[in-house]
Amino acid sequence: MPDSTTEVTAAGIARLAGVGRAAVSNWRRRHPDFPRPVGGTETSPSFALADVEEWLRAQGKLAEVPLRERVWQQVAGHPAGAVTALAHAGAVLLLVRDRSAAWPVLAAVPDERLAGTLTVALEEALTERFGPERSEMGVPPAGGRGRAVRTPTAAELAPSLPLVRATADLAAETGARQTFEFLLGRYLDANPRQYTLTPPGPAALMAALAATGTEGRPTVLDPASGTGTLLRAVEHPAALHGQDADPDLAALTALRLALACDADIRVRTGDSLRADAFPHLAADAVLCHPPFNERNWGHDELAYDPRWEYGFPARTESELAWVQHALARLRPGGTAVLLMPPAVASRRSGRRIRADLLRRGALRAVVALPAGAAPPYGIPLHLWVLRKPAAGVSASQELLLVDTTSLAAEQTGGGRDKLDWQAVHTAVLDAWLPFAEAGTVAPAPGASRSVPVIELLDDDVDLAPARHLPPPAAGGGAADLARVRDRLAETLGRTVALTPPPTSPASAEPAAARLTGVTVGELARTGALELRAGGAGALGGTTPSLTATADQATAGGGANAADAAGPGPDGRGRTGRLLTEHDVLAAQPPSGTLPEGPSEEPVLLRAGDVVVPVLGGGSVARVVDAATAGAALGRNLQLLRPDPAALDPWFLAGFLRGTANNRQASSYASTATRLDVRRLQLPRLPLAEQQRYGERFRRLAEFEDALRLAGRLGEQLVQGLYDGLADGTVAP
Repeated sequence: MPDSTTEVTAAGIARLAGVGRAAVSNWRRRHPDFPRPVGGTETSPSFALADVEEWLRAQGKLAEVPLRERVWQQVAGHPAGAVTALAHAGAVLLLVRDRSAAWPVLAAVPDERLAGTLTVALEEALTERFGPERSEMGVPPAGGRGRAVRTPTAAELAPSLPLVRATADLAAETGARQTFEFLLGRYLDANPRQYTLTPPGPAALMAALAATGTEGRPTVLDPASGTGTLLRAVEHPAALHGQDADPDLAALTALRLALACDADIRVRTGDSLRADAFPHLAADAVLCHPPFNERNWGHDELAYDPRWEYGFPARTESELAWVQHALARLRPGGTAVLLMPPAVASRRSGRRIRADLLRRGALRAVVALPAGAAPPYGIPLHLWVLRKPAAGVSASQELLLVDTTSLAAEQTGGGRDKLDWQAVHTAVLDAWLPFAEAGTVAPAPGASRSVPVIELLDDDVDLAPARHLPPPAAGGGAADLARVRDRLAETLGRTVALTPPPTSPASAEPAAARLTGVTVGELARTGALELRAGGAGALGGTTPSLTATADQATAGGGANAADAAGPGPDGRGRTGRLLTEHDVLAAQPPSGTLPEGPSEEPVLLRAGDVVVPVLGGGSVARVVDAATAGAALGRNLQLLRPDPAALDPWFLAGFLRGTANNRQASSYASTATRLDVRRLQLPRLPLAEQQRYGERFRRLAEFEDALRLAGRLGEQLVQGLYDGLADGTVAP
């Protein structure tokens, strides 16, 4: 049974029952026996988890709360706060993993004595992993900055005992690392504005850039470690050093890294610029996503700091202070990679420092990332790759400039969830690896170029890649434009062939049939179709339910079981592909990927399913084909799985797209429109008549796809001709 003190919000109740928040609000209004709030506020009340579970079971809305949900609710409702709960859970997970024989003995101890016994065991495990919290003299070691993870006292552990027991049970099912990643991910998702996160895509790219030139297992530092994403991306490290001004983040990061690898973990609390915890470190690599545009970074008190080897940064150039701090903590020849705002490459207040970094060969590359790569998502951030000059090695005479911003434009609709990080990763490394080896690289028009340093040392010292890499023509040159034109002509011919024939008035019989309609909700209750809501899910270890769902992708002539569970055409596992809302709106293949973590049993698509977006107010419905079958259903999408003996999928999708149908089934808020799929209506027709309508709807969808492709090709041809005529590559 759950701890009676654990509380849950309306959002948590919705997650437990697999419904939306609106359903929970309806239950509260319509059922007088719904549990009363026990905390929270009037606008965001909280309820006792035990009472909620009992009510849901009595109403037949819940069979059993999954263990991971129970653990998360205990974390979210912890009386000392979620961060404290995560720290206690993480410490116990470390004990469970590193001293697996000790935990069964501890678990058998009754709660009255467990808190005191567990405190001793945790102190031993944490000291073994992170070093002592205090020295023999009773003061923190390492220059006054002890380890980030503090051993909780028995009194502090007492409220966490139900949580740590449940956490250990979850670890036995999914693994200690996966359990902590799941809990930490849920916490960060619930507090999106509290922390600035580095997404996995740029983190992996930064780690790959820093790995060049490093032999063996590296020692890596992140002086602004945040949640530890950059350090976690390092492969096979010998030691990981991190520092963050937020003590809560420092503790969670230390536990996250310790559970993820066997490296020596040293994470400290403090401001790296003002109070460096590793003043004598000579790391092989430094990875950093520093805070941007900080005015209060220590300009006044750090004026004579020895780290300013390349010049004292102006008050408005906090990022250049982080650059020089990173260089100061590298061994000679070590590599630093920093995520930077684009303004740092061109601000006049930083031109002298940029010039000195170039002259001495410390700055080796500037990479422009697509907009949406990392927060702030609205601007295309830069990566700066630096290498600490070594004695006796001549300074590099060229700077590598790489521009990947065009890769965002190639993703229809853009957005941070749609970036093809594999393409960005490949484009950057294809330019960087030969440059790092030879000091120069052949230019790739519009993509990369190694620029002589002397060309950059002008009055501005502007290092923005876009200013030194003139983009190629949109069509790629005269020959490519000719191919685009031929393909456009072919597509236009196909569009003409698919153009629907002239319409004629409908007969009286179908019009009468429409008067006897049925809602999607009624069809779901009778079993004619199945309704499933989308979610991110998680790609953890293979679970029986996930495997079974993947095998079912064969229904309706879709992908076979091996195809659903094995690699897809893009090289990723099919169960790792995610159909996003953007994919449905843009009629494109699945572009998302499931996150790692304990499996959350994502809804896997079958051929013949119908997918409908529920936000935005548009009338869109997509029938899943064999190529999309096996992908997981993303957020803000609703799946309708018709019974082939009762409903034709194209008939279903066609009538769901009706404008009047969507209007009557939509609700309107101040900033968005939401579609209630259950209220959508269909006419009652026999299956043969449905199939006649379905064939017409299918041909309309083909015509629509051809129009969409013709539009894209036409835009490409027109812009390519404009560019070609303007830059002289195409004759007038």
